[in-house]
Amino acid sequence: MSTILILGAAVWPGGAPSPTLARRTRHAAGLYHSGVSERVICCGGLGRHAPSEAEAMAMILRDEGVPEAAIALEDRSTSTYENVGFAREMLTAREVVIVTDPYHAPRAIMIARAMGLAARADCPAHRASAKARAREGFAYLKLGWWLLRGAPAP
Repeated sequence: MSTILILGAAVWPGGAPSPTLARRTRHAAGLYHSGVSERVICCGGLGRHAPSEAEAMAMILRDEGVPEAAIALEDRSTSTYENVGFAREMLTAREVVIVTDPYHAPRAIMIARAMGLAARADCPAHRASAKARAREGFAYLKLGWWLLRGAPAP
């Protein structure tokens, strides 16, 4: 069975989840409840505001009825590359369902597959802003550099 990986997003002042973080996490809770997986790994370290992205996700998952035993925290990462790489160390099987936003999913899948995972994405509906699309374009350049260097593990 696949493991759900929720990719990180910002935590706002006062510990409030950003809309992106909340959207992704609630979507993952729905996948968990529909039987897609028995395990959810929350990915994301400490950004500008506490708690870590992973802990903020775990709080939402608990509120959505996902049992504590099904939740794992990867709370060191600061990038998509690290989200996947550090979560990979926690996996018991190679199959993952990546939960992120649609504009981000193709790059996240490329990274996961380059790291040897059987990855697919399941994304909440969302229309990306021009800023998010531009940032993602630059991230593809960084991914190209990473792949040219031989895709070392994080």
